[in-house]
Amino acid sequence: MASHRSTAGYAEEAPDLFVRYEARDAAAIHAPWAEFLPKPPARILDIGAGTGRDAAWFARTGHSVLAVEPVDALRTGAAKLHPEPGIIWLDDALPDLTATRARGETFDMILMHAVWMHLTEKERAAGMANVASLLKPGGRLFTSQRHGPIPEGRRMFDISGEETIALAAPLGLANLYCERTGSIQAENMARGIEWTKLVFEKAS
Repeated sequence: MASHRSTAGYAEEAPDLFVRYEARDAAAIHAPWAEFLPKPPARILDIGAGTGRDAAWFARTGHSVLAVEPVDALRTGAAKLHPEPGIIWLDDALPDLTATRARGETFDMILMHAVWMHLTEKERAAGMANVASLLKPGGRLFTSQRHGPIPEGRRMFDISGEETIALAAPLGLANLYCERTGSIQAENMARGIEWTKLVFEKAS
């Protein structure tokens, strides 16, 4: 797949990202919205799976995961680092998710961790419609959005939780949880970086 503007900067930083992302505990990252996570075994779609940290955690806890990652250096490295049999790796990207949708699957849970803020307004509208179509009735979407200084070489937009809630509502995605908090990483905290975490449920 051709490099997408939304992934700018990630291939070059891949070795550093493996060190940084894998050093963080997945259980701690998902603790704020843990009460909304599905009980295993669920079918999970991890969009922008990065180094595979979250996909591997979900696989180890009894779920099966389709891990979608458009950056070759991240996807191939993640597949080697996390050889869990419960993970399938796929080269695909928002907003179209062409290869994902071609599989004809729907999911109990979709995770978009630190992905959404890379998309333009037009891409977000198309992406949310495609994501909604991949959720089972009663399935849940988990998304986190970054706020603060934009790293050099990255394409990023500051999107409010309210905007995402408004975009999801007409697609039958009801907001269950919305919280904006400071980063738990000391370096990011010092730079004033904050995150909005959101959970949606598709009408059944």
